[in-house]
Amino acid sequence: MIEFDFLAVLAEWPLLLKGLAWTLGLTLVATPLGLLIATGAAWARACGPVWLRRVLGVYVELLRNTPFIVQLFFIFFGLPAAGVKLSPEFASVLAMTLNLGAYGCEILRAGIQATPRGQWEAAQSLALSPVQVFTRVVLPPAVQRVWPAMTSQIIIVMLGSAVCGQISTEELSYAANLIQSRNFRAFEAFIVATVVYLALAIVARRLLMWAGPRFIFGRRPS
Repeated sequence: MIEFDFLAVLAEWPLLLKGLAWTLGLTLVATPLGLLIATGAAWARACGPVWLRRVLGVYVELLRNTPFIVQLFFIFFGLPAAGVKLSPEFASVLAMTLNLGAYGCEILRAGIQATPRGQWEAAQSLALSPVQVFTRVVLPPAVQRVWPAMTSQIIIVMLGSAVCGQISTEELSYAANLIQSRNFRAFEAFIVATVVYLALAIVARRLLMWAGPRFIFGRRPS
């Protein structure tokens, strides 16, 4: 008869707490950077010159059509061959940022392109600069339209940080794997990690859906 011993895993709570802290830290750093890249890239792909659209199109298609773990391995193991050596933590943040930037670009571009042309023209008739038209008139409603999808993508990137343990970033899945290597309680260790990831995703979704209309696009939904 199989006997489960979750206490053997929970006794290693300092490792779990450290892994949780790293998962949150990676996400909190990568998310604003990724959203910044996504915003700039979405504007360029929607309104920028042709050459810039093509360059960013290559970036977006490359990252959207390759596995995240391959991107991570290329940054951590491949770049040193070109003389660029990064720490596991920095490589993880960079991979998560670029991945979110590529997916977020297309999500946000859809919101921008859904903006009625008359709204652009009305803003331009007020003698607003192109930057003011985009940041004050076009961007807020565009973000509001796509915020649920963007929230889901942020959570996907957060959960994707689990593979960063493959390059020795000490996030949650790395901690679970280390614990099971010590006490051979693999089932219990990864069940605990699964529950923590699930709780993180639920809390993150609710927090982002609460914060969006209050702090990001500045208007509560009716």
